Amino acid sequence: MATTLPLFWNLSSASKNERIDASVKLISTLEHFQNQFEPSTLEEDEDTLKPDALESFNAQDVSYSIRRLVRGLASPRESSRLGFSVALTELLSRIDTVTCSQIYSLVLDASKTQGSMTGQEERDILFARLFGMTAIVQSGLLVRTKPLLTSPSSATLASSLEGYEKVISELLALGEKKSWLRESAWWTLCLVLDTLQDSQVSWKDDALKYTTHRVFVEDELWSPEKIALTIKLKTLSPNEDWRNLLSPTFRNPDICSNTNLKTLASILKDVPTKDEDVKNTAGHYKPQLHFVWDVLLKYLLSTPNHDAHKGTFVEFFRIVVDESLFSSTSSAERKYWGFQIFEKALPLLSEKDLPMLFTKNFMRTWINHLSKRDRYLHKAAQQTASEVQNFVQRNPKFGFSLILQLTGVNGSQHFDKLTRTKTVESILTSMNTEDIKQYIDHLLQEANDHEVDVQAINARRRWVIDQFTSLIRNGAIKKSDEWVQLVLDWLAVYGCFSIKKKSEKSSIVALREIPKPTFSDELRQLCRERLLVCLTDLTNQTVATQEVDTKSRVAGAASDGQFWVSKVVAIISKLKDDTKHVTFISEMEEDESLETKAFEVLGKLKAVSGDKKEAANGTELLLGILLLECYCSEDPSTALENIQACVDAATQMFLEKPKKKGRKSDVTESSEGSPEPVDILVDIIIGFLEKPVAYLRTVGKQVFSLLLNVVEESTLDLILTQLETRDPTAEDESDVEEGEDEDEDEDEDEEIEEGEKSESSESGDESNEEEPDEELRNKIMEALAVNGIEAAEDDDSDEEVMDDEQMMAIDGQLAEVFRSRMSEKKNSKDVDAQREATHFKNRVLDLVEIFLKKQPTNPALIRFILPLIDLMTKSSSDERQLSDKAQSILKSRLGKVKEVVSSLDIDDTTSVFKTVHARAQHIHSAEHLAALGECSGYISHLLLHLGHQDIVLRAYRDSLTDFITRKNSALNVTFFQIFIRRHRATAWGLRNDLIELSKKAVNTYRRCQAYQLLHDIILQPLSDLNAKEVIGFMKLLRGTLHDAASSSCEDEIFNASQMRDLLKLGIQGVRQSQKALPGQLTEIWEPATWNALTKRLSSSTRYNGAAQTCKQLANMTTVPKTSTPKRKAVVVDSKEDKQKKRKKLVHE
Repeated sequence: MATTLPLFWNLSSASKNERIDASVKLISTLEHFQNQFEPSTLEEDEDTLKPDALESFNAQDVSYSIRRLVRGLASPRESSRLGFSVALTELLSRIDTVTCSQIYSLVLDASKTQGSMTGQEERDILFARLFGMTAIVQSGLLVRTKPLLTSPSSATLASSLEGYEKVISELLALGEKKSWLRESAWWTLCLVLDTLQDSQVSWKDDALKYTTHRVFVEDELWSPEKIALTIKLKTLSPNEDWRNLLSPTFRNPDICSNTNLKTLASILKDVPTKDEDVKNTAGHYKPQLHFVWDVLLKYLLSTPNHDAHKGTFVEFFRIVVDESLFSSTSSAERKYWGFQIFEKALPLLSEKDLPMLFTKNFMRTWINHLSKRDRYLHKAAQQTASEVQNFVQRNPKFGFSLILQLTGVNGSQHFDKLTRTKTVESILTSMNTEDIKQYIDHLLQEANDHEVDVQAINARRRWVIDQFTSLIRNGAIKKSDEWVQLVLDWLAVYGCFSIKKKSEKSSIVALREIPKPTFSDELRQLCRERLLVCLTDLTNQTVATQEVDTKSRVAGAASDGQFWVSKVVAIISKLKDDTKHVTFISEMEEDESLETKAFEVLGKLKAVSGDKKEAANGTELLLGILLLECYCSEDPSTALENIQACVDAATQMFLEKPKKKGRKSDVTESSEGSPEPVDILVDIIIGFLEKPVAYLRTVGKQVFSLLLNVVEESTLDLILTQLETRDPTAEDESDVEEGEDEDEDEDEDEEIEEGEKSESSESGDESNEEEPDEELRNKIMEALAVNGIEAAEDDDSDEEVMDDEQMMAIDGQLAEVFRSRMSEKKNSKDVDAQREATHFKNRVLDLVEIFLKKQPTNPALIRFILPLIDLMTKSSSDERQLSDKAQSILKSRLGKVKEVVSSLDIDDTTSVFKTVHARAQHIHSAEHLAALGECSGYISHLLLHLGHQDIVLRAYRDSLTDFITRKNSALNVTFFQIFIRRHRATAWGLRNDLIELSKKAVNTYRRCQAYQLLHDIILQPLSDLNAKEVIGFMKLLRGTLHDAASSSCEDEIFNASQMRDLLKLGIQGVRQSQKALPGQLTEIWEPATWNALTKRLSSSTRYNGAAQTCKQLANMTTVPKTSTPKRKAVVVDSKEDKQKKRKKLVHE
């Protein structure tokens, strides 16, 4: 037993894994002991089967462990009851040397109650007895037919009918003793029946009769536990007279029949009732669902019984769950049970049976508790929604059926909006393309439901349009060209056309049925708007396209490589010609020659190949969106002008053959007379950015990214012009002045005509006047009141006439009122204009960012640096967003560029480089200065790649001079560190300049910063540099540092921290000298001078703390004496001594 006692301790652990591990170790050990045990030969008598006779058939450790495990069931310590019951159950299932009666007697003896026990002690004893009975059942000992292996006679069986009856009686007694123990005791009873069903005992029929008699004859009251036991007994004893056993409580022998459902609902709701046949067990509420529901759902929905009870389950769920647990008068606790029942039943139903669960009361309760966070069951409703989403992820084929229920009769078409969840959206993302197509077909049927009134069908169609839009816009939904094309066609047809005659054979599904009633103008406008929104999102989505030899990813295109915009435009153009079936709503004022020419150009652009293929695709997309804007816009005049310009530019750029070179003067005149074709296209894109329309901006950026390969210098000038700082209100004022000059003559004619108008017409016009400005009226009345003039209270009262003096007195005040009012309107207009200008520049910066991102090797990148710096540094406080975006572009798109250009205009680049350094000297923002440092580092990278090191060093040398010698310089250390850390080899050329400038520093702080930059320069290894240069620099550095430290000992130039930093610079120099010039270390650093300095620092109260650092430097400069053999011998001896001592201790 000494070997098994420690194994019992972890059976009480709070960790489940530790309890299981302890059980495994204990059982394996006991099995080993039992296999080695040889029982003594005893004559069979009555005593051998008593509990005291365990030692006769079992090893001593085994018999002790059985008693110990049984006693441990009553322990209140931590989780001992769980651990001990598991170990007992497993042990009883492994050994064949005990009987059911023996273990039953042990359990009863170890769980006797006494009158002096406290409530907690009695609870532990009752649970010990329940767990003991459960261990007997789960181990199979209750129905074991195998005789005892160690018994002298094979007639001794481990189980018997008597033992079965004892266990049943004890479990029933436990259930009656405490109401909170009843469910657990009856659950074990159901477990007994399951075990009995799978057994081969000879007394099975007698056992079933005994159980039936005890449950139904001796106890006539009904409870949820008895319902569960009844279902199990009916399966085991189908020939029993169940009609008499269930009556008079139930009319039908099938307890789940429709006639019994109301009684069943009353029992399962577990509420107090006056029915004498129903047992009141509602004294305690448990949030956990009763085990009877598992039994019922398995009985009604399991495979063998599902066909027989299919109709029963529909009524069962409606009456027992929906009209009982989810009724309007039901408590929140019962509704919580209902949610759990729904979650249990959901995975058990087939696809066609799924609608049974989404009943009226359940959906109302679910939506109500999901909609608001303060609802009592909000978290439970959320859990149900999560379970539905997880269920669809495991079974995507159920997605369509679920959506029909959530948006159907009992649900709401706006389920996600009402519940503030993404349940429907999540289900859609889990569905495959075939199920999505099926859902779209359902939406099409909903849009053409003829049996609904006009108001309802318009609301439903509006919902269908929203659903189509969400399907397109959600990037997580699996898309196929088939259903995307179907949705776009539907929106285009109902947005731009009126169907006159249906075409059942048409490839366009929308033409196969005439909508009744017809779509309203509001719905048609909504279709056009959502069509453009869908195309915008499709333009942002990239798909894999298969070309002849290669695969590529294209934005805004179908899998065949054709743009969705082009597909929609082609459909609209095709339908315009089909006057037999549809009528085009928006009539274009211009003739159709321009449209025909545009489609000709579109067809030819698709045939362009080679280097201009991508630019041709961009032009195709631009022309397509212009045509679509013309079709969908109420005023297509602007779109028509852009179409003409785009057609001309595309023809000149891609379709015309290049002209032969003529005289230089002719070429110059033609180039000056007309802009480049790509400039025209980009100008159209810039025009898109001015409009507050999302789809135009999105498509414009996509087109620009495709045109990058053909942009010219003039194109960049056009973009940079938009970023220039201008006063947007000045243009408005000039426009107003021009308009006033043009209308002067017209105003004179109007005055003559107005003088001839009659009084009747004047009175008629009064109704059309604008509403009075109450604020202006109040200010006028205040000005009158100041001068003692009160407003007339009644229109019929006599009007007080003012004399000339009063008129002159209020004239100035009235003028001031009108002047302030006009100033307010002007200021408001100025603010709006400034805001629009800021938004426009922000969108233009998107084009700049696209160019910098996709053209990192383009020499023209240099041209964007100064304009971006101007935006970053010169924007006002109202343009903070613009400034931040420009700063972000400089840091991310220029500061991190690693590519270099092959050719560069050195003069222009040098000019930009110098300007950046000049700006940096006067900018006092650390963030802006860091961005300028990134720009300077990028330009340095380009210049160094082309071999212009002198230009870079000259610029940084001048900036260092300004930084160190001028007090008001805005430069900081970070600006130079960006360059030093990226180009250390080049920065090595600034070493002597920094030493000389440190002596001329404007103050001590700048001097220390110069030392910090020197420290950054010598961080890199110096072994690959010229040895003479390194020696000369290190001597110069040593002299500079020593002189600075010595002079500070006298004049106290540095503080203690600055002195330590200075000495650390010296230590770094010594380390690099050791690596590069180990033989000349003493010559360079002169240890004697540092030893002397150490003494001076030690004697100084200010620098006493830095003396140790100086001593370290002095020690590093001293070459150690060579005494290697002795040191090795000492080390070896010490190791041997240590080993001998360890061996000696081990032997002792």
